[in-house]
Amino acid sequence: MLRTGEDYLKAIAVRKNVEIFVMGKEVKDITQDPFLKPSVMAFKATYDAAWEDDTRELARAKSPFINEEINRFVHIHQSPEDLAAKVKLLRKLTHKTGACFQRCVGWDALNTLYIVTKMMKADGRPEYYERFTDYLKYVQRNDLALAGAMTDAKGVRSLKPSQQPNKDAYVRVKEVTSDGIIVSGAKANITGVAATEEIIVLPTRAMGQEDAEYAVAFAVPTDSPGVKIVVGRQVNDARRFEGGDIDGVPYAFNHEGLVIFDDVFVPKERVFLLKEPKYTVPIVEIFSAYHRQGYGGCKAGLGDILIGASLNLAKQLGIEKAPHVQEKLTEMIFYTETMYAAGIAASLNAVKLCEDCYWVNPLEANITKHWVARLPAILNQLAVDIAGGAVGTAPSEWDLKNPKLRSYIEKYFQGVTEFTAEDRLRMTRLVENVGLGVAFQIESIHGAGSPAAQRITFNRVYDFSYAEEIAKRLAGMKNNLVWKKEAEPWRGTETERMASQTMKNKS
Repeated sequence: MLRTGEDYLKAIAVRKNVEIFVMGKEVKDITQDPFLKPSVMAFKATYDAAWEDDTRELARAKSPFINEEINRFVHIHQSPEDLAAKVKLLRKLTHKTGACFQRCVGWDALNTLYIVTKMMKADGRPEYYERFTDYLKYVQRNDLALAGAMTDAKGVRSLKPSQQPNKDAYVRVKEVTSDGIIVSGAKANITGVAATEEIIVLPTRAMGQEDAEYAVAFAVPTDSPGVKIVVGRQVNDARRFEGGDIDGVPYAFNHEGLVIFDDVFVPKERVFLLKEPKYTVPIVEIFSAYHRQGYGGCKAGLGDILIGASLNLAKQLGIEKAPHVQEKLTEMIFYTETMYAAGIAASLNAVKLCEDCYWVNPLEANITKHWVARLPAILNQLAVDIAGGAVGTAPSEWDLKNPKLRSYIEKYFQGVTEFTAEDRLRMTRLVENVGLGVAFQIESIHGAGSPAAQRITFNRVYDFSYAEEIAKRLAGMKNNLVWKKEAEPWRGTETERMASQTMKNKS
């Protein structure tokens, strides 16, 4: 079933047992809470996109599992074109929200579990695949808003899960019952979780047999007994409480939460991995590559917003034709399109891991995310350079609305007469909210794994021996003309080896 944005709002508003805390206070209706409403509106945009003319085609897909048209955010990628459509949709949606729309992590979790449970079926464990496909059909038929929960609290980072002094530093299976499991622990920095209907939990790292109780994947409703969500603070987040439409823009904030599992019961049919640590490796690598690929779309979309805002502010200040401004805008285009191009490359050079599923190219997906970890900070620097110090010092919306101050603000905050002081204030706040926001700065670095994780993958996946053989052949080195990879230990995982070989065969 394809839901509208209004359908989603109605479903979220009637939840009864959800435990969500914002700044120490419990929130029952997130559709009316000023702190969380921007996230709700961003989620709503993902549903509206399936009905709006400019995004309808990108936001819909045909499901082979229920034989119906569905929202792309619950679709299993069937082709490289599907993966490219994901990146294109994310860029387009960012133009509508000006923020992270927070539905991607659950989408990537769906695609990851589909592939990994297929692997488990091939290994003689079909029950996990059967459970997951039943769950997938349920999600697709109801067009559910999903959170993907991977990052654990982690405790002492140098210790494995089983070595932690706090046994709940990683989510663990506390008890196995005849009809399910009881889990305990917490997942941290979970994007958009308060605005979702279901949480899909994945292991956050590769694990050994000693960590078996932590090797668990499952799905539960967000309002399950024992699930508690503590929403984190963000830069400039107090503006959400001001009730204005300049400082507290309706979309430009997302949220992350600490999700606590306080002895939560998970029915057996919702358990997709149970104490089989060898499958944590493909889960982590497949998920991380999917999620890193998507960043090429949404962060390029935020780059577009900064380019447009910077150009408009330059016009308001009368400097749009200055050579240094033109050069900065050109540089911003280069960085924005670099992120996007990498995401598209990771999509179109996809790897077919099963007869009806495609994984992104893992090397290019990690390249995408590594660009994203670097370039948004530079884009923001250039935008602030053009916009001026007002990004950090502009009068507030309430100063502008104060009858005693309005005429002064209008007089001294105006540039070119075709634009008002309010125009400048609105665009300045947009640069601040987008450029300095969590979604473009902090998340770009740490979301989907830190830059160090991507660099490790580069070195594992890239075929150095193949590149060396090319060089030796072209250099005409004697006794080195055999077009053959030298035998040496493969540095990566089995899934990465399959991907590397697939891409080598295509070249």
